[in-house]
Amino acid sequence: MSMELLSANHAAATATILAGEANRDARGFGCGVYPITPQTECIEKLCRHEFTKGEVVRVESEHSAMAVCMGFVLSGARSFTASASNGLAYMVENVYNVALYRVPMVMMAANRTLGPPWNIWVDHGDALLLRDSGWIQFFCEDNQEVLDTTLLAYRLAEDHRILLPVLVNQDAFVLSHTMMQTDVPDQALVDAFLPDLDLPHRITDVPVTIGGLDFPHETEVHRRQHAEAMDRVPDVLAECEDAFEDIFGRRLPGPIVPYRMEDAEMCLISMGTTASTVREVVDREREKGRRVGSLRLRMFRPFPIAPMQQALAQCTRIGVLDRNISLGLGGITWPEIMATVPRDALVQNYMIGLGGGDIRPQDIQGIVDDLWKREQSESPKIVEVG
Repeated sequence: MSMELLSANHAAATATILAGEANRDARGFGCGVYPITPQTECIEKLCRHEFTKGEVVRVESEHSAMAVCMGFVLSGARSFTASASNGLAYMVENVYNVALYRVPMVMMAANRTLGPPWNIWVDHGDALLLRDSGWIQFFCEDNQEVLDTTLLAYRLAEDHRILLPVLVNQDAFVLSHTMMQTDVPDQALVDAFLPDLDLPHRITDVPVTIGGLDFPHETEVHRRQHAEAMDRVPDVLAECEDAFEDIFGRRLPGPIVPYRMEDAEMCLISMGTTASTVREVVDREREKGRRVGSLRLRMFRPFPIAPMQQALAQCTRIGVLDRNISLGLGGITWPEIMATVPRDALVQNYMIGLGGGDIRPQDIQGIVDDLWKREQSESPKIVEVG
């Protein structure tokens, strides 16, 4: 292993190169790519690498990029692409196709605000637009986690019990363009972690139909199979995490990441880089003798219902921090989290950092102060920052 100073964009590309080379004795690697701020540096690094077996195809749109990836995987190659914001929206049709064809590929999203008006800064609404598409989704907090999760994603996606695509999310600019010391594993270790891709429904010289017409009952069967695969993700993910730790010597976080939750009366729930700022405020509150903890929602799909219920069982005040908005409802994660909270808990939704505003400790402190003094919850609140 070696320590390298990498942006999260380059961390994702580095992991993808290692994963692609690990499939060189099988069908190799291939992908379609199209640039969009702030993920362009990721695919630029990918384009500069000459794969032992495979190629990176530069296409004219995000829709085509996903179509090319789909073709590569169905032929038995390992694949990857990256996008953000309106690029993700443009490829939605093929995002659904990939999941419904059970194509085990990986995509990185540098989460960016959907426009117009045009905004290139972080907001989770672009990835959450895809929440019902059938993709597994992870949200990362730092560059090391981006690299490690990308490697883990291939093993999880390609497991025959799963065979689903994985979306690895990182906060635009907060991570994508921030350099951090990152532990990069040797190719031999990645080879040991990632077996050759063996796709059961790979296209060969034997005729096969991919994506034919389904009648209603056939669709019911396929949706049930897809749902059952999603239900198996937590157990298979735990196995993948064990294998990752055995080979690389470090363990990735689970679907939720608790902090000082053992006796917490109040809990703040967040995703991505917001969680690090939340933890700083939690420590300040603990110094005051207040029993505050936090949960980072690392895996959004499948939603970790049981772990959330267990973690929140003793909490009486819960703040859900959404870096996104579902117009007419509130934050996107809030109603899903509501299904996991104790019945008598006071739960308040705060939409914060919309459009990429800097979330500072004083902003989180304001939420904590508001939550302590509340006698009842209200409609979701937009918290202005910066």
